[in-house]
Amino acid sequence: MKNFALIGAAGYIAPRHMKAIKETGNNLVAALDPYDGIGIMDSNFPEASFFTEFERFDRFVDKWRRDGNNKIDYMAITSPNYLHDSHIRFALKSGADAICEKPLVLNPHNIDQLKIIEQETGRKVYNILQLRLHDSIVALKEKVSKELVENPDKVYNIDLTYLTSRGKWYFTSWKGNQEKSGGIASNIGVHFYDMLCWIFGDVEENIVHIKTPDTNAGYFKLKNATVRWFLSVNYEYLPEDVKAKGIRTYRSITVDGDEIEFSGGFTDLHTRSYEEILKGNGFGLDEAYGSIRTVSAIRNSEPIGMKGDYHSFCKKVLV
Repeated sequence: MKNFALIGAAGYIAPRHMKAIKETGNNLVAALDPYDGIGIMDSNFPEASFFTEFERFDRFVDKWRRDGNNKIDYMAITSPNYLHDSHIRFALKSGADAICEKPLVLNPHNIDQLKIIEQETGRKVYNILQLRLHDSIVALKEKVSKELVENPDKVYNIDLTYLTSRGKWYFTSWKGNQEKSGGIASNIGVHFYDMLCWIFGDVEENIVHIKTPDTNAGYFKLKNATVRWFLSVNYEYLPEDVKAKGIRTYRSITVDGDEIEFSGGFTDLHTRSYEEILKGNGFGLDEAYGSIRTVSAIRNSEPIGMKGDYHSFCKKVLV
């Protein structure tokens, strides 16, 4: 049994980490969040120490480590995006490996610094890149890898569309603040970019067509694919047939015109991620570079509007 601590216990994704810790047979020692309404703790680790102030959490972690043979083996990080870098550093310097939600950090140079701290502390950073474990995505990678052996110059034609409707609260929260979340691409797109780079190669060209507070869209040229992508949290841009069903999320990836179905199978991917990490097979800092470099470039690019090879949904935004 390994001992865990959790930073960001009240967030949307935190229960999946608690569930993963529990289902892999491990123990949550302590949790931190400035928000104290966390009844979900009772269903998972009611005996875990809980803190709303980082300073008291820091003191607990330090005292607990020094008391006998206690050791926090892993620190799970599900705090707001802009705090990930700082909290990963804290985990490593506290003698724990870090397991961090996407996006790992907001900029590639943060990864460079974390590599140095890994070397100094002897601890490891693991990124949750759950799409790499999704059965449909794994099958797609295997298919593409075989085809590229036969035809290394093949270039696939891809459309990525992801809309996940958010209410007015989103733009009042840290998620709607680009300085804290990194923007739409970082907040809801980074794991899709990771998946595409994992399968089709690194980004060689990155063009942004739309960049508004609720929508990002653009074009990638990967080593073996061209990608038109559209991401939004605006309900109005959902397809009409999806709205008619009362659904507020739409996810689609087509490869050479064929739809890749992966809408299901997400509920257990955090547990599977933890299983792999505990076996020493987790995704480390090197695996994070591609997607973080991509979202950083998007954040710092000027949109060009409806020019060139743009996603068809751009017409919903720009007339």
